[in-house]
Amino acid sequence: MVETAGAPYTDPEVVARNTREHVLVSWSVQSKTNPVYITDAEGVWLYDSSGRRILDFSSQLLNLQVGHKHPKLVQAIQEQAGKMAYIGPNFANDVRAELARRLAEVAPGDLTRVLFTTGGAEANENALKAVRLATGRRKVIGRYRAYHGATFGAMSLGGDNRRWANEPGMDGVVRVFDPYCYRCSFGREPQSCSLECVSHIEEVISYEGADNIAAMFIEGLTGTNGIFVNPPGYLKKLRALCDKYGILLVADEVMSGFGRTGKWWAVDHENVVPDVITFAKGVNSGYVPLGGIILSQKLSDYFKDHMFWGGLTYSGHPLACAAGVANMQVYDDEGLIDNSARMGDLLLREMRKVQEKHPSVGDVRGQGLFVGVELVKNKQTREPITPWNSPSSGIAADLGKALMAKGIFVYCRWNMMFLAPPLIVKEEEILHGVRLMDEALAVADAAI
Repeated sequence: MVETAGAPYTDPEVVARNTREHVLVSWSVQSKTNPVYITDAEGVWLYDSSGRRILDFSSQLLNLQVGHKHPKLVQAIQEQAGKMAYIGPNFANDVRAELARRLAEVAPGDLTRVLFTTGGAEANENALKAVRLATGRRKVIGRYRAYHGATFGAMSLGGDNRRWANEPGMDGVVRVFDPYCYRCSFGREPQSCSLECVSHIEEVISYEGADNIAAMFIEGLTGTNGIFVNPPGYLKKLRALCDKYGILLVADEVMSGFGRTGKWWAVDHENVVPDVITFAKGVNSGYVPLGGIILSQKLSDYFKDHMFWGGLTYSGHPLACAAGVANMQVYDDEGLIDNSARMGDLLLREMRKVQEKHPSVGDVRGQGLFVGVELVKNKQTREPITPWNSPSSGIAADLGKALMAKGIFVYCRWNMMFLAPPLIVKEEEILHGVRLMDEALAVADAAI
C-alpha cells in the first residue's frame, strides 16, 4: 500500500504500526498494547478489520446509551455543523439552552442550573469548586472504592488505586468505606444490616469537624470499583446525615445516570435529591465529548451574586449539545428508561442462572443495565480470584481475551466483569450475550 501524506490509512497493518509508534494508549504499558482495530459500529455491534461482528456488552466505557451510529444523533451533529460548529461559552446558543432546560426538567427536586464541561472528570472538578466556593469550607468526603475521573482533583476524591502514581493529591480529602454488601466492612449480611456504613461516616465527621466539611461526593451507584447497589435506605440516611451537619451532597451520576440503572438517575431509586449532580457519558451517548454539573436552586442563587471561578473553552460546545438534545429525544421516543429496567431484570435473572453453574462466580448484582459479576476462588470464603488493587490484571486479561474470541466485548477488571449494554438492547441480544459469557467463564473456572 502506498502511504500518501494526510490520507486516512485503513490497512490494518498501517493502523497497527501508527498506533504502536504514535499513540499513547490510556492506562497502558505501551509495549504491551495491541488494540483491536474497529472499522465500523452500529446499534449494539462492533465490526473489526476482518469483518467479524462483536457484541458491545459494555457500551464501550458505559457511555453509548443509544448505541452506535444512531441516525438521529448523526443527523443532529451534521445539521449543527452546517449551521454553527463552534461558538464560545460567553455567547448564547440555542442547543445549549435547550439541553440545559431538558436536563433541569428530568433532574430530581430543585436542581435547575447547568454548567457544561467536556467530560466527567471536569464535571467533578467544577463541582469541587462550586461546593468550596459556596460553603467557604475546604474538606470533602469521598469513598475508598469510588472513581471520579483522572484529573488532579477528581482523582484525589476517590480511593481507586489509579491515584497512587500521582500522589500526593489534592488536600482536604477524607475517605470513608463504601456500601459493599457482598464484603461488608462491618461484618454484616443483608438480613442483619443496620446501615453501619452510614453510622461510620458520622463518626468520621466528628473526627474531622463538620464545620470544615463542604460536601460528600458519592457515585449514584458505584461503577468500575464494583457495581455496589445501595442497600435499602442508604441514600435517604446519607441525605439526612448531610442535612444534620450542613454538608452538601454531590452525586456523581457520570456512569449511573441517563437510564443506566432503569431510572433517570440512580438517586431516583430512593427519591433522594442531592445538592449537585455531575454527569457526562449518557448525556449524548459519547458522540461528542460532553459533561456537566446541575446545581440546586440554593447553590444557583448563591452564584447569582457571587463569581463562579471556573470556565472552559468548550463549555456547551454546539455539536455536543446538539447531540445531547437529540439523545434526550431518543430516550422519550424509544422508551429507553423502561427498556433499561426490563432488559436489566432479564440480564440479572439470566446471569444468576449462570452463577449457579460456575464455581468461579461468587456474586451477581446490579440495577437496570448496570450489572457486575464478581469472581472468586471459593464461594464459601468469597476469596477473590484476583485481589483488588493487584499489580497485575490477573484473570481479567485472560477472560477479556476469551470473551472477545467468542465475539463479545465485556469490560473486565481484576475479579469483576461489568455488563452494561446499550439501552437499546433487545431480548435476543441479551440472551446471546449471556450464552457467550457462560461459555467464556470456563477460563475463570479453570483458574481457581
